[in-house]
Amino acid sequence: MPEGFLVDAGRAPDLEIELWPGGAPGGESVSLNEHVVDRDNPFGLVDRAAHDVTRPTLSVFRPAKPDGSAILIIPGGGYRWVVIDKEGFEGARWFSRQGATVYVLKHRLPHQGWAAGPDTPLQDAQRAMRIIRARAASDGVDPARIMAIGFSAGGHVAGSLATRFDAEVYAPRDAADALSARPDAVTLMYPVVSMKAGVAHTGSRENLLGPTPAAAMVDKYSLETAPPAATPPTLLIHAADDASVPVDNALLMFAALRKAGVTTSLHIFDSGGHGFGLRGIDNDPRSAWPDLVMEWGRRTGVFRKD
Repeated sequence: MPEGFLVDAGRAPDLEIELWPGGAPGGESVSLNEHVVDRDNPFGLVDRAAHDVTRPTLSVFRPAKPDGSAILIIPGGGYRWVVIDKEGFEGARWFSRQGATVYVLKHRLPHQGWAAGPDTPLQDAQRAMRIIRARAASDGVDPARIMAIGFSAGGHVAGSLATRFDAEVYAPRDAADALSARPDAVTLMYPVVSMKAGVAHTGSRENLLGPTPAAAMVDKYSLETAPPAATPPTLLIHAADDASVPVDNALLMFAALRKAGVTTSLHIFDSGGHGFGLRGIDNDPRSAWPDLVMEWGRRTGVFRKD
């Protein structure tokens, strides 16, 4: 079980980095009022979500004893909002205590008028990875030891980053954009993978592609369609009884990655539902997931071996 994940539950990020100084690309027709909504939850914890994001950021959690590794966390929210605490800051605090420098992404949403449409979150994810690498020396990070972890719809963003890291989805802004956006390893937590009917999370699909997407768009944004051989090593974690994002998403991605020759591992909990993060997993098999991620990081060279 992750030890004492609530010990510093109130710890704020050490730094916030704006991804696009001067304004995010393709926002000429966007008129939004970014705001944060507090949500009720049975744990009595802070549970915020960012709505109508116009100013994408990285929130940085620095470790007391850095080991040179870094993690980009991409929270979920069904492409409707971006979770801040449950799948963002709480995990960041835990992984930073293990020695990683952790960056939590708050990305824009694809259905709110941005010129890039469904590639809008990928613009932010690519830019985030490049900024992490550009800051590597000053942040004490090895630019070849960066993992991306995505939760739910954030898993679709992380999976898109893993499979389309070299797609040209925005015009370069500065020297950082000459750097690779490919993570060195990936973990997809109960991820949205497929946009195909019967498998897709309906809300994520509609928010990403609209109510009646063309078949070509469904194929393009279904991560299992054709992952390239250069996809980073990928760990998939899901619960078999997930009623929100069917476990078939993880199963399809695992099979597709194996077919492509990508190093991949799959862990299915027999029960556990969806969207649990670090909450309510004490004395539960799901409490193993942070350690599974740490072991994956060690096996892929992101984290140091004991």
